Amino acid sequence: MNLLDLTQLATPQPWQEGDNIPWDEPGFSERMLQEHLSQAHDAASRRFVYIDQHVQWVHQAMLGGQPGNVLDLGCGPGLYTSRLAQLGHTCHGIDFSPASIGYARETACQLGLSCTYLHQDLRRAEFGSGFDLAMMIFGEFNVFKPSDAALLLEKASQALKPAGRILLEVHTWQAVQGIGLQPPDWSAMPAGLFSAQPHLLLEQGFWDAAQQAATRRFFVIDAATGEVRRYAASYQAYTDQDYLRLLEMHGFDEVRLLPGLGTHVDPNLQVLTGRRLPV
Repeated sequence: MNLLDLTQLATPQPWQEGDNIPWDEPGFSERMLQEHLSQAHDAASRRFVYIDQHVQWVHQAMLGGQPGNVLDLGCGPGLYTSRLAQLGHTCHGIDFSPASIGYARETACQLGLSCTYLHQDLRRAEFGSGFDLAMMIFGEFNVFKPSDAALLLEKASQALKPAGRILLEVHTWQAVQGIGLQPPDWSAMPAGLFSAQPHLLLEQGFWDAAQQAATRRFFVIDAATGEVRRYAASYQAYTDQDYLRLLEMHGFDEVRLLPGLGTHVDPNLQVLTGRRLPV
């Protein structure tokens, strides 16, 4: 792209521009890993003090304080799985970021943890079976278009034991709408997530009321060459009733919405749980 192309783009339809955040690109993946591990913010992953609290809640509230078999979808660098394994659980994580999976594997090896990790797109990955808990943390569920979200729920259901539990931390409807309605913004960056070189980062938000979906565009303008690269991410909004119906449609009962993972409540996120019905 060039600057003229940037001025002539039409309003995007949700997911029209593809899932083009380059999660599996090695450089982007390495920079994202540093964001996951940062203790200065809660942008990519939460700070460890909160993760420690969440893991204790998952251990007690979801797994009854007893050793179990845990599937972590979108596990990142294994910040939850490594801690759960230290509490006696056996964990399997799947993520599309090679740097994060590499970090998770190295941590498991160094600490002798009962963890395995798969570097693959969740939509294409085999989840396995025999899990007591399948979880997806920090709003990742909403980045999948509805057909893919339904596929993930079906695969998660099949991966669970009868009466196994699902745990989803999902965006509120208002939070997704807010992503789309957020005003345009720009910043000058010496380096950042999208580039290791000096650049300008321009952001635009779009809200599609008909599809109840938000899209966020990112334009990265290289400071030295003027080259423009475009990225986009879309998010599906669901009402509380939508969430409850989704789990029920995919073979779960005892479906509940909770305000957060234990006592740490994020106003933009809520927790959805359910129990797999016996086949």
